[in-house]
Amino acid sequence: MSEKPKKNKVIKAWVHQHVNDAYVNQAQKDGYRSRAAYKLLEIDRDDNLFNKAQIVVDLGCAPGSWSQVAIGKVGVNGKVIGVDLLEIDPIPRLNFIHGDFTEQETLNRLLMAIDNKEVDLVISDMAPNLSGIKNVDQARSAYLVELVLDFSASYLKVGGNCLIKVFQGSEFEDLVKLARNVFTQVIIRKPEASRSKSKEVYLLCKSKKPM
Repeated sequence: MSEKPKKNKVIKAWVHQHVNDAYVNQAQKDGYRSRAAYKLLEIDRDDNLFNKAQIVVDLGCAPGSWSQVAIGKVGVNGKVIGVDLLEIDPIPRLNFIHGDFTEQETLNRLLMAIDNKEVDLVISDMAPNLSGIKNVDQARSAYLVELVLDFSASYLKVGGNCLIKVFQGSEFEDLVKLARNVFTQVIIRKPEASRSKSKEVYLLCKSKKPM
């Protein structure tokens, strides 16, 4: 009997926080699909992430706010390819691939979209579906980060950059080491738009090494 009121209390607290969130309100005004846009905008402002980027791959792009930012940054001659397991409403100039990035079929479609060419920038705000079991969720999250790094190692141009969401936990240090095998510099960023209670941080991976 006590479980339902507790659950309702948590939901009400989340709704209250969401409605009163300045970034949520700003996203509605600016036409972004989620507050996550401001995390990417802040990192780009501070680190010039999109400098000269013309071909951008957005892994785990739903609901589309990072893709919206990327499209605005690459200009009319640039290309943004987004991939997600969830369907999204169309975004002008986004080449959207609906599929599971962990599956080979989806990867093959992505490679066709980039004409098997190297890309300038890889961004990923991807997160797994949470089970509520800490060790399982950490392992799933780490696996997605490893896949993004593998893709970057194979299809990102030398000198290209990558930005990946990572959750701090038992796998974190190993993921940082893995990123440093691929990139010249790996910096940990926690944007202001990222909620303080969240364990998410972003690995800003700069200048891919020759493999």
